[in-house]
Amino acid sequence: MSSPETPPGSAEDQAAEEPAPEEEQPEPDELREGLVERLRAELGDSVVESHIDPGRDLWVRVQRDAWRQAAEVSRDTLGCAFFDFVSAIDWLPSPFGRDMDAQEDVVASGGPEQNESGEIVTGYAGGETRFQLLARLAKLGAYGITFKADLPDGDLRAPSWVPVYAGADWHEREAWEMFGITFEGHPGMRNIYLPTEFEGHPLRKDFPLLARRVKPWPGIVDVEPMPGEDEASTDDEDEQAIEGTEAEAGRMVAADEEQT
Repeated sequence: MSSPETPPGSAEDQAAEEPAPEEEQPEPDELREGLVERLRAELGDSVVESHIDPGRDLWVRVQRDAWRQAAEVSRDTLGCAFFDFVSAIDWLPSPFGRDMDAQEDVVASGGPEQNESGEIVTGYAGGETRFQLLARLAKLGAYGITFKADLPDGDLRAPSWVPVYAGADWHEREAWEMFGITFEGHPGMRNIYLPTEFEGHPLRKDFPLLARRVKPWPGIVDVEPMPGEDEASTDDEDEQAIEGTEAEAGRMVAADEEQT
């Protein structure tokens, strides 16, 4: 109904009568929705969150205590015979700024600007901790699943996947060496890359790369010109070189004439 101040049929009346736009509904993906349901049936409340990219991919976050069970269910129930990787991620924004992150490369590629707020953002299927485990399994020719699990800052440990997928062996060793995550039940946690006495975990965001304190990351200072940007200066240098050669030739001819 129009107010006394608003004539009937006004733009305000029309706007009030127009239905609110419907929220865009996600595309259905019965295959991946079914996978999530089967995981929930096997793991129960240990499935914390999931994200489906319809027709393309699936992310599932599980509780740490169900980490190995998620692998077992994937292999035995979902047919995921292919093990891709196990790794970890430190979601802490770099405390060292641009020289550690090569931010120029990120911006040049059209990626997001650096996170200046200090807030931890944990990607698909969410997360509540700085450190997360990541793993990828697949049923070849059918689908893949990326699993995630939160790891509390003061308790970086999780059940090993080696009893389920033997190929996880060196992946877990790498995550232990680079992030400091202990995998319970692993047959032999030992370094792959670093000396035994090395202190620290280089893939943690708060690990200082001392070489970058001496020389900033390539792209920050040592910027090479793009092809075509220095054509003018190159042409000038060529002309100067030609002029110098001609002058030298003239001096040599004059010297010969004096001798004769």
